[in-house]
Amino acid sequence: MIPEQLKSSMLNSTNKKSFALVTSGKLGAKENMFIDRELFKGFTADALPSFRVYEWEPSFTYGVSQKSDSLKNFDDLKVYGDNHAQRMTGGGILFHGNDISYSLVIATSYVQGLSVKESFELIGTFLMEFYRALGLNPIYAKDAQVNLSKSEYCQKGYEPYDILIGGKKIGGNAQRRTKEAIFQHGSISIDNSVNNMGYSLEDLGIKIGYEEAKELLVKSFVKSFNIEFKHKDQELPHAS
Repeated sequence: MIPEQLKSSMLNSTNKKSFALVTSGKLGAKENMFIDRELFKGFTADALPSFRVYEWEPSFTYGVSQKSDSLKNFDDLKVYGDNHAQRMTGGGILFHGNDISYSLVIATSYVQGLSVKESFELIGTFLMEFYRALGLNPIYAKDAQVNLSKSEYCQKGYEPYDILIGGKKIGGNAQRRTKEAIFQHGSISIDNSVNNMGYSLEDLGIKIGYEEAKELLVKSFVKSFNIEFKHKDQELPHAS
């Protein structure tokens, strides 16, 4: 159920909205973060907004406020060698390789009149739809009986719009903003093939393949916001 104050936003309007769909297979942390940065950096207010869905090689990312020099203090990061990258959003260390991720770039006009917190709640609508389609009952951390807290590891802390199922944190989301654009991304752990310190869909009794999960995530996005894709699998920027 979408709160009344969020229903009047452009993103939630009943009008059909055109997006570019960007997909990719398993990439390293540096290339995945490079693509997200380029999609955000190259966006203008009159550009087609984008929705990206992608996978990872075993790797990790860390938040914009974390210092790269401090990474040597974490023994559990050494196994990834140089396969790591800094995100342009906040939060802590996040392990990848057993997850799918999304990133979204929209004009600020899509959520005009909403606070940052309200925009998180509105954009998160499609994630809630994704989990409900799997027969799960998701809830935001702000609405659960948990203590909001920060941690050096993403999966150990609780932010207001982290998503919990049965009291277990299954996913988080983060934003970066300019005057013209909003970037938001997040990850969903599919199985336990990589130790990510958190919970996966497998832990919740859900068996689903990576491609099937990506397809369902796209369908949930389309259904939640009445989306049509003008450009599918557009050419990706690549790190040199």
